[in-house]
Amino acid sequence: MIASTITTLETRRLMLRPLTLDDAPAIQATFPQWEIVRFLAGHVPWPYPHDGAESFLRDVALPGMARGEEWHWSLRPKSEPERLIGVISLMARENNNRGFWIAPDWQGQGLMSEAAAAVTDFWFDVLGRDVLRAPKAVENIASRRISERSGMRMIGTHIHSFVSGEHPAEMWEITAAEWRAQRGTR
Repeated sequence: MIASTITTLETRRLMLRPLTLDDAPAIQATFPQWEIVRFLAGHVPWPYPHDGAESFLRDVALPGMARGEEWHWSLRPKSEPERLIGVISLMARENNNRGFWIAPDWQGQGLMSEAAAAVTDFWFDVLGRDVLRAPKAVENIASRRISERSGMRMIGTHIHSFVSGEHPAEMWEITAAEWRAQRGTR
């Protein structure tokens, strides 16, 4: 899959735009908050460097998108399409296919559930993948609820390194057939 397959996605309340280097200032202004980063993968630098967003985009996200191995979108309210409130990503990695974050002021409104459904459709319908897996900290109840509501099931536990340290983690999974059945599509 090539980068040109990364399109803008829409939900009822959100626009998901493919990330660009121009998103670095908005990410840098929003992302470095403990509430956002504490349950992200341990390779995320903390304290977050002053050029962390630019480095991530330039060295990780954009090259991954160009190789067709990663797909990253900014989350933007349709009511304020220039305002970046989070990021959601898909990755062609073993046992780690989806990750996301959203600014604390925008949490608890179901927005991430909308975004997760849109990118999960993309994963199965556009990219033609058979299974989506997402690891998460056991303590990350909000992320767990998104997985539960989307029909995913917990398939195992392990210890994982997060920004906040080593924690018990769960692996969540859904197959293309399960996703389509619960969405009412073929």
